[in-house]
Amino acid sequence: MLEGGEAITTQFPLKPPCRPRSLLGLLALCVVGRCSYSPEPDQQRTLPPGWVSLGRVDPEEELSLTFALRQQNLERLSKLVQAVSDPGSPRYGKYLTLEDVAELVRPSPLTLRTVQKWLLAAGARNCHSVITQDFLTCWMSVRQAELLLSGSEFHRYVGGPAETHVVRSLRPYQLPKALASHVDFVGGLHRFPPTSSLRQRPEPQVAGTVGLHLGVTPSVIRGRYNLTAQDVGSGTTNNSQACAQFLEQYFHDSDLAEFMHLFGGNFAHQASVAQVVGQQGRGRAGIEASLDVEYLMSAGANISTWVYSNPGRHESQEPFLQWLLLLSNESALPPVHTASYGDDEDSLSSAYIQRVNTEFMKAAARGLTLLFASGDSGAGCWSTSGRHQFRPSFPASSPYVTTVGGTSFKNPFRVTSEVVDYISGGGFSNVFPRPSYQEEAVAKFLSSSPQLPPSSYFNASGRAYPDVAALSDGYWVVSNRVPIPWVSGTSASTPVFGGILSLINEHRILNGRPPLGFLNPRLYQQHGAGLFDVTRGCHESCLNEEVQGQGFCSGPGWDPVTGWGTPNFPALLKTLINP
Repeated sequence: MLEGGEAITTQFPLKPPCRPRSLLGLLALCVVGRCSYSPEPDQQRTLPPGWVSLGRVDPEEELSLTFALRQQNLERLSKLVQAVSDPGSPRYGKYLTLEDVAELVRPSPLTLRTVQKWLLAAGARNCHSVITQDFLTCWMSVRQAELLLSGSEFHRYVGGPAETHVVRSLRPYQLPKALASHVDFVGGLHRFPPTSSLRQRPEPQVAGTVGLHLGVTPSVIRGRYNLTAQDVGSGTTNNSQACAQFLEQYFHDSDLAEFMHLFGGNFAHQASVAQVVGQQGRGRAGIEASLDVEYLMSAGANISTWVYSNPGRHESQEPFLQWLLLLSNESALPPVHTASYGDDEDSLSSAYIQRVNTEFMKAAARGLTLLFASGDSGAGCWSTSGRHQFRPSFPASSPYVTTVGGTSFKNPFRVTSEVVDYISGGGFSNVFPRPSYQEEAVAKFLSSSPQLPPSSYFNASGRAYPDVAALSDGYWVVSNRVPIPWVSGTSASTPVFGGILSLINEHRILNGRPPLGFLNPRLYQQHGAGLFDVTRGCHESCLNEEVQGQGFCSGPGWDPVTGWGTPNFPALLKTLINP
């Protein structure tokens, strides 16, 4: 899969049906709207800020669309995830292989046959699937796509910090009703690449410098979280870790080398990334990409590291969706994946959110630990019909990922206890109900917190996040050979926590144990054991008279700002090494 950065996909042949004319007749009827349906009627279709249209795309231009095919046995998959992730279950740690997952969720023969015939009749070409056969990516002309997806109209857009070009349709699309039970959604139409919320804060002012640090570096991280020089990978296992990047950014090997030269002198580390999955673009490195790689490889020191990189993709492809396809098409993957990606829940269609959540469930069944940044907008805020509400983020709100919030040092220049970083994303999902594993912890917070916002601002019965946290304020990053201070965001805390979990996996593998897998059920059962509880501070929210910019506040135990807290490596290792 990884040679030359190209993914190997499973060919999904489109065999000519014996009599395609009846399907063509069905399509002709659907063009006039008599038998069509919209898979994503609730998908936000407004142009994101900072993006502009360059006009209609040439009808003969080729584009790539991904069809999410309806899966089977999802209730059974959910029960299996619970069994392999619950330390009290006899199936704990007995993860499914990718082939096991494929056997379970593979679309029905009727779904595969129906969608194949439909695409063949429309002129789709060069169609490829994945091992689980639940995604199908095909090439076609814009003209064919607009006929196939009634109502769509493809434009070329440019926007974002990197002046990225994408091909999208902001108009709603429709499919034949005959496909309603076969296709969840079509990727490559609506969703725009997210923009980084990473920020560089002003340097705090302080008198005198004796005994002070001047920003967060690997030595500060390792000191605060009690990692010694011996707490590194052994180099003798097949343990690995990965970070995924969806922001049209990439890292430079030379930046990693310079970063380790400046900040990695007191612990063993690997000199370079082991695998790049995807294509590394050329030009300037991005701060987000540099940060992910440098701190994943500093916290998870001396552990083989993969980077999923999306530059070089086709303009019509969705980077996040391409990453999900890669997870469904490779049997051997790193046990820990970190990602600093998120969208507002309300900006995404329910069909898309539910299907992506199922992809996370598939990963959990295979024993993968997926960590996502909680976001950098506190509780968030949006207004509907003149009424303010908090605005949860996805995938942070998925019940099948471990979400990482952010903290700051109480004294920004000393390695002290931590308080809330006011940007730390957190709250309650408006889509997913509260999972059983966090029922006790969340109920306790809601009944005991002295500073709850008004109940109309959040869905108290929803999946609550984050689950854990780490420092997110004041990092040093090397990008384009330049050391950059005071970089802040949960994009920093997420790879740090991921690297620490990779070190724990190293010990488990050496002891003959399986990797940690989906962590949340165990994390909540153990009531945050092995973590520093963060009990001071609140995060930001709506700037109105009612809440005055304050969202939720931290307190003893779990809270929707810093979760259970930040890692204390020796204690966390002791808690998680067995069984």
